[in-house]
Amino acid sequence: MPDIYFGSNLNHFKPGFYIPMHTPTRKFATLEREFLTNHAQRILLESEYLPLFKYSETVPHSDFSITLITPLPISRMGSASEGKLRFCIDRGGTFTDVYAEIPGRLDGRVMKLLSVDPSNYDDAPVEGIRRILEEFTGEKIPRSSKIPTEKIEWIRMGTTVATNALLERKGERIAVCVTQGFRDLLQIGNQARPSIFDLTVSKPSNLYEEVVEVEERVQLVQGKEEEEEKQDDTLSVVEGISGELLRIVKPLNEEALKPVLKKLLAKGISCLAVVLMHSYTYPQHEQRVEKLALSLGFRHVSISSALTPMVRAVPRGLTASVDAYLTPVIKEYLSGFISRFDEGLGKLNVLFMQSDGGLAPESSFSGHKAILSGPAGGVVGYSQTLFDLETDKPLIGFDMGGTSTDVSRYAGSYEQVLETQIAGAIIQAPQLDINTVAAGGGSKLKFQFGAFKVGPESVGAHPGPVCYRKGGELAITDANLILGYVIPDYFPSIFGLNEDQPLDVNSTRKEFEKLAEQINAHRKNQDPTAKDMAVEEIALGFVDVANETMCRPIRQLTEMKGHETKNHALACFGGAGPQHACAIARSLGMKEVLIHKFCGILSAYGMGLANVVEEAQEPYSAVYGAESTLEASQREAVLVAQVKQKLQKQGFKEESISTETYLNLRYEGTDTAIMVKRHTTEDGKLCDYATEFVRLFQQEYGFKLQNRKIVICDVRVRGIGVTNILRPRAIGSASTSPIVEGKYKVYFGNGWQETPLYKLEKLGSGHVILGPAIIMNGNSTVIVEPNCRATITKYRNIKIEIDSPLSSVKISDKVADVVQLSIFNHRFMGIAEQMGRTLQRTSISTNIKERLDFSCALFDPSGGLVANAPHVPVHLGAMSTTVRWQLNYWGDNLNEGDVLVTNHPSAGGSHLPDITVVTPVFFNGKLVFFVANRGHHAEIGGITPGSMPPFSKSILEEGSAIKTFKLVEKGVFQEEGIINLLQCPGTDKQGNKVPGTRRIQDNLSDLHAQVAANQRGISLVQELIEQYGLETVQAYMNYVQKNAEAAVREMLKSVGRRISSESNENGATIEEEDYMDDGSVIHLKLSIDSNKGEAVFDFGGTSAEVYGNWNAPEAVTAAAVIYCVRCLVNIDIPLNQGCLAPVKILIPEGSFLSPSDSAAVVGGNVLTSQRITDVIFTAFQACACSQGCMNNLTFGDNTFGYYETIGGGSGAGPSWDGTSGVQCHMTNTRMTDPEIFEQRYPVILHKFGLRENSGGDGVHRGGDGLLREIEFRRPVIVSILSERRVHAPRGLKGGKNGARGANYLIKKDKRKIYLGGKNSVEVLPGEILQILTPGGGGWGSPL
Repeated sequence: MPDIYFGSNLNHFKPGFYIPMHTPTRKFATLEREFLTNHAQRILLESEYLPLFKYSETVPHSDFSITLITPLPISRMGSASEGKLRFCIDRGGTFTDVYAEIPGRLDGRVMKLLSVDPSNYDDAPVEGIRRILEEFTGEKIPRSSKIPTEKIEWIRMGTTVATNALLERKGERIAVCVTQGFRDLLQIGNQARPSIFDLTVSKPSNLYEEVVEVEERVQLVQGKEEEEEKQDDTLSVVEGISGELLRIVKPLNEEALKPVLKKLLAKGISCLAVVLMHSYTYPQHEQRVEKLALSLGFRHVSISSALTPMVRAVPRGLTASVDAYLTPVIKEYLSGFISRFDEGLGKLNVLFMQSDGGLAPESSFSGHKAILSGPAGGVVGYSQTLFDLETDKPLIGFDMGGTSTDVSRYAGSYEQVLETQIAGAIIQAPQLDINTVAAGGGSKLKFQFGAFKVGPESVGAHPGPVCYRKGGELAITDANLILGYVIPDYFPSIFGLNEDQPLDVNSTRKEFEKLAEQINAHRKNQDPTAKDMAVEEIALGFVDVANETMCRPIRQLTEMKGHETKNHALACFGGAGPQHACAIARSLGMKEVLIHKFCGILSAYGMGLANVVEEAQEPYSAVYGAESTLEASQREAVLVAQVKQKLQKQGFKEESISTETYLNLRYEGTDTAIMVKRHTTEDGKLCDYATEFVRLFQQEYGFKLQNRKIVICDVRVRGIGVTNILRPRAIGSASTSPIVEGKYKVYFGNGWQETPLYKLEKLGSGHVILGPAIIMNGNSTVIVEPNCRATITKYRNIKIEIDSPLSSVKISDKVADVVQLSIFNHRFMGIAEQMGRTLQRTSISTNIKERLDFSCALFDPSGGLVANAPHVPVHLGAMSTTVRWQLNYWGDNLNEGDVLVTNHPSAGGSHLPDITVVTPVFFNGKLVFFVANRGHHAEIGGITPGSMPPFSKSILEEGSAIKTFKLVEKGVFQEEGIINLLQCPGTDKQGNKVPGTRRIQDNLSDLHAQVAANQRGISLVQELIEQYGLETVQAYMNYVQKNAEAAVREMLKSVGRRISSESNENGATIEEEDYMDDGSVIHLKLSIDSNKGEAVFDFGGTSAEVYGNWNAPEAVTAAAVIYCVRCLVNIDIPLNQGCLAPVKILIPEGSFLSPSDSAAVVGGNVLTSQRITDVIFTAFQACACSQGCMNNLTFGDNTFGYYETIGGGSGAGPSWDGTSGVQCHMTNTRMTDPEIFEQRYPVILHKFGLRENSGGDGVHRGGDGLLREIEFRRPVIVSILSERRVHAPRGLKGGKNGARGANYLIKKDKRKIYLGGKNSVEVLPGEILQILTPGGGGWGSPL
């Protein structure tokens, strides 16, 4: 028999060999027990986990001789040096986790500390290192002295310093330098408001204090102009980094800038962010600003072109401001951290985790890369220790903490995004795709309007949950304590005045008993025969609702990218995660849960598994082809050299460095780019980037664009210095039965059960634990639910197999189960949201994919709204009328496989560009639901490009009008029929042929996307029915509507009582009116019954149908009412038909709110809807009028069309100022980025900013409108459709009116021509369109 070596140099040894441990004690089945218990432990043979070894000794054995091999220290960045400690640290918001590898110990040392504990120590990571060094050396290290470093090999750390500073707005004082004319660029952002139902329009505060407009301007050269200027040496034309030609219209004026920067320094602002137009390709001006600022004494300057050299000024500028705001804070913290160590620091290796999952030295660790530092460690931790080693399934990372839960995915490579939004700040940089949901152990528990609510508010660490003995409120942690999921005996006794008391079970139970009285009183009121819910049932109900809340982002993360959730394994970690793991997996249909042995500190452990990463990127704009790929490869070579040089400076040798190359590609004419990684095929050949792009695009979006060019946007290289720091260590196989430490009562769905408790450290490889069971993993409690089976793996991780029986919910004829009501609310809303994501993914138009001008909804069999995802407010509730019209028209002639299309106002439509696709949902041959979506098509025909004609007098002039058509009939797409409808809309009264759509292929592509979105909804509805049964699903469909109705009734009762008390009358009746710019009036008589909680919205007295296009179909008025009602409720209730159940809407037929079939309506959806909203809110005295307009701008010719809506000022309210430069009320679509705007269209954007002092004065001021100046570079037809150019937005309670809007055309000879509110003009090159949008009204008499 050959010798067996205990070692791992795979160049010399074959698989199957073993290595020694410092204190080997484990048994392995492949060798005899008596030898292995004295000598060795088996480990992985994958090369990335294995160090080099040297010969040690040969031990004789009866059957063979065994050669023991011991470790050799290698390079500084490689394996361990003898006798030195390694530290992995995650400094979180509440706790700091420390994992240390200690020489001579088989298992690492784990320590948890409070991140902030000023009475005991200044810095938690330093304190953790100090305590563990004291343990290891046996020598006292006073807190006041520096930490000795001779026993420290390296430190890896992730920190929330940057995240906390951003959330709490405690960063550095900064100013922003922007191109002249774009002063308010970052404040406006994409002009969308964060929450459509928040009347205060609360937006996170700006990070900067001052803005400096820099005299400079660079413009892109386009088309014929490009060819002419190549030949004209007198013009200042240069080639940018991206290959695009640019004209230096205005060189940087440093002399004018210098005194302005000096004034900033005099104010105490010494940090600067710089974002100049088109600096992604021409960074020279930014670089000169940086050089000037540093020479004047600025401490830190962040220039956008260096941080993220990608087109799109807004995210690039916001990234620069985040970096300038946070980097000085981080540097200050790191400087303080490093100063705590002795003079040996120069030899000490300290690296920090970045948001992209890579490590970086202190010198290159900056603010914009530090936001996801801690969560990134967790992703690295589970991916590198579980994937392939414990399962071959792709993993869903589930990190449940105190205030939130982070969700991620890993299937062999890190999934990254290039842009994310955190705390209101957009950050454009490579980062791991981590989704956060506001649900964690500290999420508040509430009972509102007959339903359980969990979060999003958190009780925080102070005072924390009730059980923390600090007078806190009930939270998920309390529910887990009641259920026995948290065992006080195994939880640190750190509570009470002396911080020596255990968790307070009694106080928690008392608080739940109080809540039980409220819940049971409600249930008895609904159904006198209802049995009281026990405290345990209530606690379990809240946990179930929390689980469903956390399931939603997991479904979104997987299914929006085309992956089946059930095909994944759940990698669960975080303090609270393992308590919920089985339930979460079961809800998602997963069969496998993996819980790491370091689940409570996995983010810290992951720091030691990460590699060092350096990135380099530059823009390159070219159509993909042989010539451009050659140029891209040359650029790649330069970038590769850059990243390798940076890594070599950090001590990496050539053999330890690898690189990855990416091209950022997109289809021409779209904004959806994919970062495509170069890879080789199985036979070693390089895969074509374009082929891979098409494959990835089709995988993610479900289709590919035929005959469409692919465009290169950026070249990116990622350099990786391989560290191979920590290695998983196998344990001995189990030889005895698992030891039960005790038994505890745990409450599961079927009642209390005596449940055995095990300690993970006493379990061996192969031990099987049948549920129900508790496994204590340090301070983490792992709940193995009944019918589940846990197996201890060879690396002492826990693998749980999930049994997933069909869910069953008892149905009451009278009242909904209060727990299931909340769960079904989540499920129904989740269906509508996922339909929306499918539509966004599979569409090609800018309006749907980028501006998000669409809505998706779920309806009952009668057409009543069940759930409407909050997309565009003007669509809310309006589609219910559409679905009912279709149902009445088709009757029994609807079959499985049919899909209907409509856009006609008389059939429940809004205006013609909004095309609605309706699909009936059948189950076992029975019609059980409808799904529908409505999306804005940029072109639908009509007398002007863009299908938004300002002067249309008949619907025939506005494009193709379809009352109903079977777009898909019995599964067959009727392409010929829909093309005829869209291209041949008919003739006007004079017999002239009305132009059809100018973009038929885009229409067809988006219609296919709309069909796909509905099909996604059908699949999810059927999945829900299969899980719960049709009877249950339809019962809760009704219950969620009744739940919303109850919430609206309570609001109306409250408002009615307030109005009655103010008027000293029993009834509450208010009349309000407002005028359109043509003088037509919207009159509202609002009557509220405060006893029944009902309201009548009577629009009698409203003007007749107008000879114009601001007539509004009845569905638009219904949408405005439901939007206003939902805003006034001010609680997160489901948006469905129940919201309108207590409301009666009376609209006089023949008025311009109920026009004839032939009336022009294109402006009613975008203009009149805003005026209806203002009238309703004024009647309720809720807030002053907002800008009252969407400022619709279209321009184009026969080759292209562009459409945008422009924000303005929102109205002030009783306790808030209006917000400036946002989309108001009935729209929330996004604005095209200025650089994209100039790159894709023949325009120059001269100004885009706030219109100062246009908001109405008052105790609370109205928000300011916007100023937008666009120069056109070639002849186009420009159409503007706007309001509030005559009648100003009104103030309330004595507040002043907002400023009226105005539209001008500035001719080349500088003449300024007023265009009025609605106009269509032919514009020549060099002419400028100036749009001033209205401000919002003020609230309260100004002083």
